[in-house]
Amino acid sequence: MTTKVQSIADLLLMFHRNERPIYFISATNFNLLGMDRWVNRFRYINYIDCFDGRHPNVFVPTESPHEEFQSIEDINNYLLQHKEVIDLIERRGGKPVATFLMFDEKTEALAKELGMEVWFPPAKLRTRCDNKMETVRIGNKAGVFSVPNALEKVESFEHLMQIAERNGLGRDLVVQSAFGDSGHTTFFIAGEDDFNKHKDEIVNDPEVKIMKRINCRGATLEACATHSGTLVGPLLTEVVGAKELTPYKGGWSGNEVFPGAFSEEVRAKARDMAERFGNQLLSEGYRGYFDLDFLIDQDNGEVYLGELNPRICGASPMTNHAAFAYADAPLFLFHLLEFSGVPFDLNVREINERWAQPHFIDSWSQVVLKCTDDKVDQVTHAPGTGIYRMGEDGSVAYQRFDYDRRAIDSEREAFFLRITGPGDYRYEGADLGILITRGRSMDDNFKLNIRARDWIRGIKNYYAGKPIVTTQHEAAPAPGSFKIL
Repeated sequence: MTTKVQSIADLLLMFHRNERPIYFISATNFNLLGMDRWVNRFRYINYIDCFDGRHPNVFVPTESPHEEFQSIEDINNYLLQHKEVIDLIERRGGKPVATFLMFDEKTEALAKELGMEVWFPPAKLRTRCDNKMETVRIGNKAGVFSVPNALEKVESFEHLMQIAERNGLGRDLVVQSAFGDSGHTTFFIAGEDDFNKHKDEIVNDPEVKIMKRINCRGATLEACATHSGTLVGPLLTEVVGAKELTPYKGGWSGNEVFPGAFSEEVRAKARDMAERFGNQLLSEGYRGYFDLDFLIDQDNGEVYLGELNPRICGASPMTNHAAFAYADAPLFLFHLLEFSGVPFDLNVREINERWAQPHFIDSWSQVVLKCTDDKVDQVTHAPGTGIYRMGEDGSVAYQRFDYDRRAIDSEREAFFLRITGPGDYRYEGADLGILITRGRSMDDNFKLNIRARDWIRGIKNYYAGKPIVTTQHEAAPAPGSFKIL
């Protein structure tokens, strides 16, 4: 279909009638959960079968020998070389399209061999934009400023203090390296002992981001840079460092979306910053979906740029299932439109103004359950993906299988997407699964509320494991292994 898209109705019809096979290739389908309901001929190709073979649009090939995975890119490269995956793509025909959470230049080459178009900016450009130092520089060009900072190489603790004094950052600092998840690569330095704990990570980097430490609250917002302008989704709260969910201080553990989560002043400022940042990304050559993390200073209400994720991310299921998505269209459809080659001319300002209205935001939360125990064992029993129900006493019981989070009837029900299943290793930091509920998971102080803690305990109680007994090395993931979401 090549008719010019000039309205939301045109966009929805275009993807309802889509005939090009579009694939999301990743460890799981979590990041684009439910997108197959919006796009005809959309399929997931995954490594982990979260649904025990019961999801009609998820394809998981038979396990075949491979080297130990070090990243999501390794998983995707394995999948693209798997005979069953190649056969599936060839059998479905057409001009196939590949979308990913993460990919590298090898992934791009493998996709090209299969005749697949990758509907994302090139991996090389994504990597450049993903660098936390580059994010600061792009933001500065757009007038979207980070917490007061310095971008420099650090030689020692004394050198760090000299840099901080020269830039007026104080002696209580936050240091970040160029790449990686915030739970692993963000270091809080209040003295030399703190520095020495992370000395190797800091001094070995050619450049680190040195920030003044502020009393802040995190938020995240997804957007999509198109040639019609930058579309902006709702501002989400972040669940960070909850000990019931993650062993990592500062580690992302989930999100909430609800009306009133932020003042209108903060929401308006974040929307404006995202629009300006997206327009600057376009001038850098980047287009399509991206995520911005913000830091909101609790002492003065200032909103600062935190990090850029030049991709879909863990917040994407929340954004693409928010009320505005059902009133109009999920944000990811605009990303697909941008790369489709179909001409379009949309009134982005009008769309953004509509999405900014409070009644386009409903109340949902998601939390990522990680293994928090410092041990390694093998799972013998795990909760299945589906709908669970909570009793009056806080107990949790499996109700039925489903793969659609909209099947949740009330705040007494939840959708659980299982990641770690029977036979898998359970280790510190391993992703056990994602729990999605109606309503909030945190209280007004942004700590997990009682209901969320009951849900977490109830789901984790379904897990059982056995010690690993072996006389030879087994490829159990190292504690703190790479994240797959």
